[in-house]
Amino acid sequence: MVVAGVGIFLVGYKNEFNISGSEIEKKVSSISGQECENTRARPFAVMISSDTEARPLSGISEADMVFEMPVVENGFTRMMAVFQCGRPKEVGSVRSSRLDFVPLALGLDAIYAHFGGEHEVLQELNSGIIDNIDGLKYDEIYYYRKKEIPRPHNSFTNFDLMTEIARKLGYNLEGAKVSYPHEEKSKSRGTAEPGPLFNKNFEVIWRYNQGTNSYLRNRASVDEIDKNTDKQVETKNIVIIETSASPINKDYIRVKTVGSGPATIYKDGIVINGRWEKKDDHAKMFFYDKDGKEIDFAPGSIWVEIDAHLP
Repeated sequence: MVVAGVGIFLVGYKNEFNISGSEIEKKVSSISGQECENTRARPFAVMISSDTEARPLSGISEADMVFEMPVVENGFTRMMAVFQCGRPKEVGSVRSSRLDFVPLALGLDAIYAHFGGEHEVLQELNSGIIDNIDGLKYDEIYYYRKKEIPRPHNSFTNFDLMTEIARKLGYNLEGAKVSYPHEEKSKSRGTAEPGPLFNKNFEVIWRYNQGTNSYLRNRASVDEIDKNTDKQVETKNIVIIETSASPINKDYIRVKTVGSGPATIYKDGIVINGRWEKKDDHAKMFFYDKDGKEIDFAPGSIWVEIDAHLP
């Protein structure tokens, strides 16, 4: 048992979540509720840069789920993109792990891909708490560099490379254990959209498009474009969770990602006030409405924006 600041890691422990019969019959992603070829695949969770130097990013529009949170006091953010259905031709830039993201990957039983990390989290990862693929160990082998982008923002990978090394490391690639419930069909029911998130240079605005029943992403007053597709990033579901954070040093803050707190969910042009709950490091993060019922998401990707309040 290793205490890691955001919860307790239980090495070797597995939390099982049942996939509903209807999802298996329809062959849809257990995470996004979309039809695809990889419905039973174990997800990959990849740490993605949010830095100006790394934009436009590659692959985030194809993620089934994305977690985004501040990682320093000035609001500088980082993302963890989770891929099950999505298999983008390139993913990046890949950045370092932060301890607060590890419980989120554990809760999805994902293979965790990152490029190094803070000292404390590397100790945890090297102890084997989660199946992971560290770019520090596989630089220029299973991760590659783009010379036109400045370091440390120039590391990329793809699913052929990640799958190859995952197999060599003996990681299980099948058997999704975590699911989120989804509506049978979704349609626009309003025009609600969230307000601005994060600080100025990383400010995120999601604009609702009633015609497509989706939310379009804008960052720092510019449309967020996925380099792989040259299209604006969009999602069907946005979850904003409120939690606390505390400064660790000049370079890091610690965000509470295990516990519970208020949550606001946007889907189908409506807003739902509820709460989030994650009981321990290995537990799935649940999203409930005000009556305690688990939220049925619109079929499509889920973006979880973590609004962390410093004291």
